[in-house]
Amino acid sequence: FSATRTMQIAQKLYEGIDIGGDTVGLITYMRTDGIQIADEAIRAVRADLNKRFGARYVPQSPRIYKTKAKNAQEAHEAIRPTDPARDPQQVARALDDDQRKLYDLIWKRTMASQMEAAELERTTIDLASSDDKIGFRATGSVLTFDGFLKLYQEGRDEPSADDDDDNRLPKVTNGEATKRIKTDTAQHFTEPPPRFSEATLVKKLEELGIGRPSTYASTLAVLRDRDYVRMEKGRFIPEDKGRLVTAFLESFFRRYVEYDFTADLEEKLDEVSAGNLGWKQLLSDFWKDFAKATADISELRIGQVLETINDLLAPHLFPATPDGRDPRLCPTCNEGRLSLRTGRFGAFVGCSNYPNCSYTRQFQISGEATDKEPRILGDDPATGQSISVRDGRFGPYLQLGDAKAKDDKPKRASLPKGVSPADVSLEMGIKLLALPREIGAHPESGKMITAGIGRFGPYLIHDGKYVNLSDPLEILDIGLNRAVAVIAEGGTRPGRARVEPLKALGNHPDDGKAIAVLKGRFGPYVSHDGIFA
Repeated sequence: FSATRTMQIAQKLYEGIDIGGDTVGLITYMRTDGIQIADEAIRAVRADLNKRFGARYVPQSPRIYKTKAKNAQEAHEAIRPTDPARDPQQVARALDDDQRKLYDLIWKRTMASQMEAAELERTTIDLASSDDKIGFRATGSVLTFDGFLKLYQEGRDEPSADDDDDNRLPKVTNGEATKRIKTDTAQHFTEPPPRFSEATLVKKLEELGIGRPSTYASTLAVLRDRDYVRMEKGRFIPEDKGRLVTAFLESFFRRYVEYDFTADLEEKLDEVSAGNLGWKQLLSDFWKDFAKATADISELRIGQVLETINDLLAPHLFPATPDGRDPRLCPTCNEGRLSLRTGRFGAFVGCSNYPNCSYTRQFQISGEATDKEPRILGDDPATGQSISVRDGRFGPYLQLGDAKAKDDKPKRASLPKGVSPADVSLEMGIKLLALPREIGAHPESGKMITAGIGRFGPYLIHDGKYVNLSDPLEILDIGLNRAVAVIAEGGTRPGRARVEPLKALGNHPDDGKAIAVLKGRFGPYVSHDGIFA
């Protein structure tokens, strides 16, 4: 599970599950990284182990664990089953699949932590052919007593450096005859370390002394919610936005993103909570340096900032070309240099000869192709030209035909919000490229009603009045009757759609006109007689 999902399931197990008509809390749940267990719980676990597996699997004295983390919160117990007698099989019927998996993990880890150690014998087995010309060697360990492994064996997200020593080997005797069952030949190459998973990233944060268990879930959630990373097979893959933010922070706020700064701040916060350091002094010391750094950066021109990021991200933004050509040379004019630029819709790569050269491409540094091939939907029956879905600087769009000359501008249409390029059909493409379209004359005014997609989404316009549509796809098929009804409900003044107030506050004491709270594009606002605050 993700860290957030795990916490949600644990919260439910802690609050209580309906078992036989009684609500039972199955685990002790605290936001803590303490690993100690109460004495009475240890006694209950040991008694249950003795009953289940026998005295051989219970050590003579209880096992007491201590954490190595400096900032561990040890005021509470570790997460454990409230009653070790409730094994996962006993309560399985009362749990859904996710709850059962998590409870099974917690129960087994708790029980195994009080079991006798496993006994392994390090062994090297040498095998030789009958003529002694071919030899094989296997290094690993032979299990002589399973101990806690009888109940639980921890999985791994990453291969261990000593995996060869952990290989389980069968018990054999010197001189024992063997037979070949199967032969596998494989060539191994050195591979880069795998990307972080949630578990390995949290483990790394713990090693560096960054954060606490209560902050790990929110930290991982921010990485995904802000599209700094994407998840592939349970691994974090950096996105372009994440690389750009990282490059900016490393270039201009390096001190504040270093590992030791965060870990040192954690220690100082612990001193504040212990009463050994004043919080005002801590904030003052932090702000004095941070304010100066911010002021220095704010004096830089945007060009200086972008050029610094260009140099840092050059291997990603401008990878070396096979023919040895300068990767930053503009492919259109062959004179200007490519560099990172910012526009109204975000970052992109453009030519330094703008406006004489209009070459641009998407800001993309993840190693994927920057010029994606258009997807042809089919031919437009009216013109015979092909309709294609393309990926541009400002997102996916539709295009009718191709530009035959430099100054040609084929007809284009943006995709409605929420519509994926993969979901666009030829029929939808024809309708989108036909916008804006005339729906028909209004039965009362006789003036034309037009449907289209604008900067703020799909709209209807009649007699200078605009009305927005809540469903983006409705614009494709809306008829005259529906359009008249929408206009009657929504159109109140030229250029604006009527907005229902979130709350009526009353009338102004001076002029008696209404004051109301409304919802706008940029959030709630207060309106009175044409004044918006």
